[in-house]
Amino acid sequence: MEIFEVGGAIRDELLKQEVRERDWVVVGATAEDLISQGFKPVGKDFPVFLHPKTREEYALARTEKKVGPGYHGFSFNTSSKVTLEEDLGRRDLTINSMARDSQGNIIDPYGGQTDLENRWLRHISPAFAEDPLRVLRVARFAARYKNNGFKVAQETKELMAKIVSTGEIDSLNTDRVWLETEKALSGPSPEIYFEVLRNCGALGVLFPEINSLFGVPQPKKWHPEIDTGIHTLMALDIAGRITKSASVRFAVLTHDLGKATTPKKIWPSHHGHEQRSIEILKSFCKRFPIPRRYRKLATSVALHHGLAHRVHKLKAKTIYKLIEDLDGIRRPKGFEDFILACEADARGRSGFESTQYPQGDLLRKALTAVVKVHTKDLDEINEGPLLGEKLKNKRIEAIRDEVINTQNIAE
Repeated sequence: MEIFEVGGAIRDELLKQEVRERDWVVVGATAEDLISQGFKPVGKDFPVFLHPKTREEYALARTEKKVGPGYHGFSFNTSSKVTLEEDLGRRDLTINSMARDSQGNIIDPYGGQTDLENRWLRHISPAFAEDPLRVLRVARFAARYKNNGFKVAQETKELMAKIVSTGEIDSLNTDRVWLETEKALSGPSPEIYFEVLRNCGALGVLFPEINSLFGVPQPKKWHPEIDTGIHTLMALDIAGRITKSASVRFAVLTHDLGKATTPKKIWPSHHGHEQRSIEILKSFCKRFPIPRRYRKLATSVALHHGLAHRVHKLKAKTIYKLIEDLDGIRRPKGFEDFILACEADARGRSGFESTQYPQGDLLRKALTAVVKVHTKDLDEINEGPLLGEKLKNKRIEAIRDEVINTQNIAE
């Protein structure tokens, strides 16, 4: 029995990046061999075991055979005769197919180190096409390692497009699609994930609501980039720079969905797109297991981002209603997330990427003014609706005095 370290830990160490977890493969052993040494079986689809002390995952070396459609359409051979090279050969990308033995020697039968040096994401063999999930994984790796200069190799792009054209990608489970997508939204350069999916045709299959935004024009005065899809990815790029919150990034991704259904006869105007965005967003979130906090923030951003951009022109009463609608007094973190999403939208335009978003500071100042006003600040205490009305008026007055009458904000 031989044990080798495999996968992402070797890749990230060679890139001098933080190693998040370590995985191991066991060659020349059976499940019974590992169990007898105290390993605990946890795998359902194939034998994976937890080390009795480190709790790290150890998998028996295996080969795969395609027996049906989709991500789960495989049979596995975990015979003790499976070699390390055979196990590495079933993996997705060359940079993920390296192993290290107990002496620290790197075993690299498929050229992973060369592709690391040259910054290529390249598939190992034509067997890559048997698993449609790998299309999403490559897109996620492209997003994760964009800042390291990695790009998808041309032959891998062509194979990804072939997977889409054959309909294999249609078989992916929506839960699994969302899992990969949420990882991409949580990592660096999330816009690259959707760009890679679009380039191979997968975006139109998996996320038609987003794909439909491309080719839809917007007024050049406000959007020099014109194309709504391009704007969406530009805004997502900004969101990736200013916050690590996946929920904020998701809200930015979906904030303009309604523009895809604007009647062409009124292009490039998009009157009423906010409400249309809400309806499309509801359908989107029914198809995927989107967390409730994601849905709530995305709905708020889709509906109210226009108000946020015009906050310096709003009356105190309207600003207060916006704060109430966003539940800003009770949930200031959600209010801040809303502001960040709006900032990403405003800066996600050609020529505006490095500009400030003073509307955000004005909104923060308005919330600060509001939360400082309490019932004890009222001249006389009343009960019921009258008290609530007086408190509301006092808070509106605070916005007027501390924000509107003191603001110096450029349009």
